Amino acid sequence: MKNTKKVTIPLMALVFLILASCQQQKKQQETEPAPAETQEMVKPPEGIISLEESKSLYDNYTENRAGIIQDYEVQRGEGFEAARFSSFDYATIQQYMAYIEQEAKSAEVDISSLRLYFANYPDKEDFPNGKKIVHPRQNSIFIVPTMKVDGQDYGFYIGADGKAKLIKDAVGAKGMGSTTEKQKAYASFAPNFSPAALQGGGSLNLNRGQSGPPPNPDF
Repeated sequence: MKNTKKVTIPLMALVFLILASCQQQKKQQETEPAPAETQEMVKPPEGIISLEESKSLYDNYTENRAGIIQDYEVQRGEGFEAARFSSFDYATIQQYMAYIEQEAKSAEVDISSLRLYFANYPDKEDFPNGKKIVHPRQNSIFIVPTMKVDGQDYGFYIGADGKAKLIKDAVGAKGMGSTTEKQKAYASFAPNFSPAALQGGGSLNLNRGQSGPPPNPDF
């Protein structure tokens, strides 16, 4: 009996020590921050260009485009300086990407590309919605998401039925022939547009960025 007690007491003490050690380890694990997950590095897209090439492209535009635009617009009125960029704040681009992905998913289509159209603001004080035109006659861009149809990219919007529709079918761009015909069609863009095509639907085109001569030139 005495021998049993001699064996039992040290054994129980050992068990208590093991339990106490386990509890301490558990508390340490609960208080210690979880190890950060290793994020996979993103490879640069193939379209990334060097600063030297960027400077060359900028200078080519200066020599071959900006001066011509400047001279033309100055003849139409004083106080004009040709635009050299169009920018959107990063938060707006993030919101835009999330929005078009949401709408495309709902319409069960895949966005194949983002098309950046060159644009020109009218010589007016306000847009049709009443918002002020900061730089009348200034060049700009607007962004159009596209989807694949028969292997080709086409800009799309969301129709009243929630499905993706081709922009060209709504604005009458299909079938434009000669330059004269195109100019007439572009000149009457608003009348050619069918408002019924968008009733209950919505455009996915983004504009109203900050366009103008660089306040602090990068190049």
